[in-house]
Amino acid sequence: MMAAPAKLRLDDVSMSFKTPSGVFQALAPVSLAIPQGRFVSLIGPSGCGKSTLFNVIAGLLEPSGGRVVIDGADATGTIGRVGYMLQKDLLLPWRTVLDNVILGMEIQGLPLQAARDRALPLLRRYGLAGFEHLYPSALSGGMRQRAALLRTLMFDTDVILLDEPFGALDAQTKLQMQEWLLQLWSDFGKTVIFVTHDVEEAIYLSDEINVMATRPGRIVESIPVPIARPRPRGVTLTPEFIAIKERCLELLTAGHHTALGEAA
Repeated sequence: MMAAPAKLRLDDVSMSFKTPSGVFQALAPVSLAIPQGRFVSLIGPSGCGKSTLFNVIAGLLEPSGGRVVIDGADATGTIGRVGYMLQKDLLLPWRTVLDNVILGMEIQGLPLQAARDRALPLLRRYGLAGFEHLYPSALSGGMRQRAALLRTLMFDTDVILLDEPFGALDAQTKLQMQEWLLQLWSDFGKTVIFVTHDVEEAIYLSDEINVMATRPGRIVESIPVPIARPRPRGVTLTPEFIAIKERCLELLTAGHHTALGEAA
């Protein structure tokens, strides 16, 4: 059976920066192919280039080498081809929840009322009923992240980059948001690339995990997660889940020791 064509493909993407002490290679050549509708996570130590890679995919940074391909077309250095959400929700404090959610549609030229009409049913369907006309300051951290995620999804791109969106949430809210995100992913059919430092979160959410190492940043192993969906919380105690977790931790530990040795 032929493999599904890649929605997003990275062809030997590398990134170097000039510094007073010489050239710093943030990313060694990275190649990755992600089919439509897949949920893929990146994990790795701080400084391994995850955010740099996201900025290249989003077109915010021009790579030193290689290219970004979306739907078979070169998208290197092109903004607006992916949705991008950071850990901070970046909701505009002077806009209501509804008007924050429609921001991307406004930027794309959709009339204000049409954008609101499109967004309102989704706010009500995905747990923000009754919050539409409140301002971000009145929302909990979890509710703010819901609004920010809906805003990112409604930017109407097929590829969504999520950079540690739940990293600042408490443990219970984080678990709730994971379930909520999986529901959105299932309903919208987006291709998601997810950065996290939480190995269990990566395994629970993902179809595939890419483990990165540092100095320079690179993918050292791609690990499939062949666990059937939907996944109950008890799946974290299964031998299959534990084996994937142990392999991820083994790779992360090896990368950490390498980085410490080079730093010394």
